[in-house]
Amino acid sequence: MRSLVYAAAMARGSHHGREAVVLVEIAYVTLTAGFYAGLQQRALGVRPALLGDAIVVLGVPGLAQAMDWTVHRAVGASAPGKATLAVSLFTAISALFHLYVMRRGAFLTGDRGNSLAADFRRMPLLVAGFVARPLVLLPAAAARLARIRSAEAA
Repeated sequence: MRSLVYAAAMARGSHHGREAVVLVEIAYVTLTAGFYAGLQQRALGVRPALLGDAIVVLGVPGLAQAMDWTVHRAVGASAPGKATLAVSLFTAISALFHLYVMRRGAFLTGDRGNSLAADFRRMPLLVAGFVARPLVLLPAAAARLARIRSAEAA
């Protein structure tokens, strides 16, 4: 998916080496995805849970992006800033989704995991829950803010 984001971000205009950027991305992600997913799964056990969540959403993706940028530079297939920004945003949303599904027991390995087929069967409900999550959190946050303002006024 990240290579598609790169390709889309670089589709307009004449970006020299566009194909090289996409191929490097495909190779990099293919070789490292399991490693980074393993780091994210390990972070689920970090306490406090908020720290583990930060590692899943910020730490691991930040490391992956830094290494991705380094690999692109090392092989001479650097992406333009706009493409790098697009991939970084995609990575942030992807990391939030990973956290959401892993906290619900999906796409885990070892004793904590289910079969891949079982995880894929759950995917429609997991995607729907992830997409609806802001709609659940915003009213709760607004209610909490109202309670705080009410308490301060009293």
